[in-house]
Amino acid sequence: MRERARELVKQMTLEEKASLCSGKNFWEMKGVEPLGLEEVMVTDGPHGLRKQSGDPDHLGIHGSVPATCFPPACLTANSWNKKALYAVGKAMGEECVQEDVAVILGPGINIKRSPLCGRNFEYFSEDPFLTGECGTALVQGVQSQGIGTSVKHYAANSQEKARLTSNSIIDERALREIYLTAFEMIVKEAKPWTLMCSYNKINGEYGCQNTYTLDKCLRKEWGFEGIVMTDWGAM
Repeated sequence: MRERARELVKQMTLEEKASLCSGKNFWEMKGVEPLGLEEVMVTDGPHGLRKQSGDPDHLGIHGSVPATCFPPACLTANSWNKKALYAVGKAMGEECVQEDVAVILGPGINIKRSPLCGRNFEYFSEDPFLTGECGTALVQGVQSQGIGTSVKHYAANSQEKARLTSNSIIDERALREIYLTAFEMIVKEAKPWTLMCSYNKINGEYGCQNTYTLDKCLRKEWGFEGIVMTDWGAM
């Protein structure tokens, strides 16, 4: 697969390479038709398919196709049941297959640092090991159906207030033992297709251009070979 990818890249023009790094629209990535690379549809979300379709209304809001709303991560983590989480992931993957979605944007595995975080319901736990175990099972379930996941938000994105500009200042031990642990577990055990980098800064450097988290930890130490996807508008 790696050699096949290299051969395809060699055949691409500069414009075609650049096109793969930008979206066709809000939910689709461009393809390269002459090389047989199809467009890729992605969609939210962490606890169920949220595929938008049709033209937007007067408020710019799209309708969503009917899909199962599964229990959110704050509930499934309390089951302590990896088989149940795998089954939820498998069912999500099956619905993605039905709707021609290639990658579902989840699970969210940020640590619950504060009870005031507006998206705590999307995250599993304040405990990194439990988060990693739950996330691994869910990712494995989704990807058993040939559907990719996008584990997010990498990393240290544990608040919604000012999340586009906030700076998470964390010493290396806390970063490694608390905020990166679940990502490392999932990367090594479940091999997700993609990771989504976060809006916030991590020790002064934005998550989507952070040399320490993206290059040193993710690529060199953990051996991640998938795609790093920016959160929407993060670059």
